[in-house]
Amino acid sequence: MNLKTCLCAALGLGLAGAAAAETLPPKPARAVVCAACHGQNGVSTLPIYPNLAGQQESYIEHALHAYKNGERKNPIMAAQAAGLSDQDIKELAAWFAAQKPAVYVPDVNAPLTAQK
Repeated sequence: MNLKTCLCAALGLGLAGAAAAETLPPKPARAVVCAACHGQNGVSTLPIYPNLAGQQESYIEHALHAYKNGERKNPIMAAQAAGLSDQDIKELAAWFAAQKPAVYVPDVNAPLTAQK
């Protein structure tokens, strides 16, 4: 690859990144409640709660609908999802999916039972 090709590719990636940053969905008001367990930007505060940042939008939508209709069983999430409208669910899914994901790295020195 020559220098001209590299510069064009880098410029293209930079413009694509700038365009993506402009199209991020706004943070839904309902995300404030999610932050207690899943973190301000979808990166969990404790390892027992899943990270939502960077999850697939369709997965988040499906999971929230499943909690709401009782298909998935979790008393905390069922209570949280019960009051969500279809629009709320779409907005939350889009926003969390657009957040930068965090990689979970287990503590190799912790007992195996603590790494769930």
